[in-house]
Amino acid sequence: MELLKPLLTRKMPPFLPDKHHMRTCYCGEINTSLIDQEITLCGWVHRRRDHGGVIFIDLRDREGLAQIVFDPDRSEPFAIADAVRNEYVIQITGKVRHRPDGTVNPDLPTGEVEVLGHTIEILNKAQTPPFQLDDDHVHDDIRLRYRYVDLRRPVMQHNIRLRSQVARSLRDYLDGLGFLEIETPMLTRATPEGARDYLVPSRTHPGEFFALPQSPQLFKQLLMMSGMDRYYQIVRCFRDEDLRADRQPEFTQLDIEMSFMDEAEIMNVMEDMVRHLFKKNLDVELASSFPRMTYAESVERFGTDRPDLRNPLQLIEIGDLVADVEFKVFAEPAKQDNGRVAALCLPGGNTLSRKQIDDYTAYISRFGAKGLAYIKVNDINQGMEGLQSPILKFLPEDRVLEILKRTGAKTGDLVFFGADKKKVVNDSLGALRDKLGVDLGLMEGDWSPVWIYDFPMFEYNEQEKRWDALHHPFTAPQSDDIEALKENPGDGLSRAYDLVLNGSEIGGGSIRIHNPAIQMAALDVLGIGEEEAKEKFGFLITALDYGCPPHGGIAFGLDRIVMLMTGSSSIRDVIAFPKTQSASCLLTTAPSSASEAQLKELGIRPAKKPKAD
Repeated sequence: MELLKPLLTRKMPPFLPDKHHMRTCYCGEINTSLIDQEITLCGWVHRRRDHGGVIFIDLRDREGLAQIVFDPDRSEPFAIADAVRNEYVIQITGKVRHRPDGTVNPDLPTGEVEVLGHTIEILNKAQTPPFQLDDDHVHDDIRLRYRYVDLRRPVMQHNIRLRSQVARSLRDYLDGLGFLEIETPMLTRATPEGARDYLVPSRTHPGEFFALPQSPQLFKQLLMMSGMDRYYQIVRCFRDEDLRADRQPEFTQLDIEMSFMDEAEIMNVMEDMVRHLFKKNLDVELASSFPRMTYAESVERFGTDRPDLRNPLQLIEIGDLVADVEFKVFAEPAKQDNGRVAALCLPGGNTLSRKQIDDYTAYISRFGAKGLAYIKVNDINQGMEGLQSPILKFLPEDRVLEILKRTGAKTGDLVFFGADKKKVVNDSLGALRDKLGVDLGLMEGDWSPVWIYDFPMFEYNEQEKRWDALHHPFTAPQSDDIEALKENPGDGLSRAYDLVLNGSEIGGGSIRIHNPAIQMAALDVLGIGEEEAKEKFGFLITALDYGCPPHGGIAFGLDRIVMLMTGSSSIRDVIAFPKTQSASCLLTTAPSSASEAQLKELGIRPAKKPKAD
């Protein structure tokens, strides 16, 4: 071990001016400290310009741009420079000098200097690229098909570099707290994580399949039972589900588990980690203490368990005010246990046109809302005379005025209403709140994290008439009363917690069940009987019987965090080689068919494709 110490601690040397190096430094690193030095650079031709017999080449590499100048006095390199085109890969040698007066570019880190080219070699020619690197309006399909060109764009280089820095800073932080980085299997068995599994057929076990992990959940719990105490892993996970801007079939998460800690302690450690992450990589000081809010409060006030607290708009419950009115649109859901009537007051909203209101009505219809009632407050001091709305004739004056008082409406405001099943009202008004906040520029501040906790243990699946785990089947309930858990699944709360940032859930976790009897009871509520439980989770149930510590953890979506940190609109912009919305790779044309020999080896016969009409 003593012999290895110099190797373990030695840092990589910087580029040196030596004939054995293809380059002496990166393009983006040259500055006035290198004046009059001869250097060698390699990279891609970003742009070539001919100015009055002098050729300028902007040479680009991972670190930035350098301006190279070729004058006709050196005929051979000048002729080669005249022949290069965009995206040619070249090597140049030249002397660093100050840029002439009036030509300094303050927007470039290298803008004070240029390189007078002495030699130039074309290392590889390039066809005309499928799109210009400075074109921000290229279709996603083209970008993904030629991803190796797309990744050359400065914005993509920045995103991928930041992603690397984020991963490194997370590792450094967790290593400093005594966490062990431990890898878990990629080939495992299917577990109920809420999405379809990607299955891998086994050649050595005909007719049987591995599953790619949706998360390392069970393995990290087993590591706690193994005495590893603190574990983390930056791991690839796989879910065969419908995609959207912040989802991919394969994604990366920071997976964490800890023993002998409760939820408050875990949340504190993770909160410090996120603060460290933003300070280290963005020089952003997040709040010294993140707010914490129950699931019930979050849904009531914002219609969602992922609230964007930069948005000042809130949902106000008014069901008690309209339960006995004759207007059935409001009264019926107000009287139902699973119904809700809520209001959303938009300051200055009476300037919205009828077309804008109609557009918002159409928008929330995708969330199941049948319409969007509203009241415009033209003059609060005139009572009903100062209001404008098609629903005023259906509501008693005293109730209308009480609604305006409760919502805090003032002259010039507009009050929207949602009345339906709770889920429809929450989803539609919550989405409307988010859209109004963005459309009307209401957002306050840059970063607003919040912890959401006290989630329901289970949620009822109306379509399949059964209970589902809101998080996953291994989340601990707040009560150890097994009978109560079984008899009233909908009343139980879990020891789960999510970290939400700017309306996106970036991390979710919980304290896990470490008592085998409670674990069996939770599976029983989910309709997984003893025999099925042993068949699917027998290894976990057995492990719980051999001394399991109290433990809990969390998983952070690395792609989603970097997406937020870069201001990107899709996680595809922070993943080197992402998939499309249909879970295909345009670059490699995957997925693809397999040969008959491969399928025969696996004992698989592909289904016949349906004939086209």
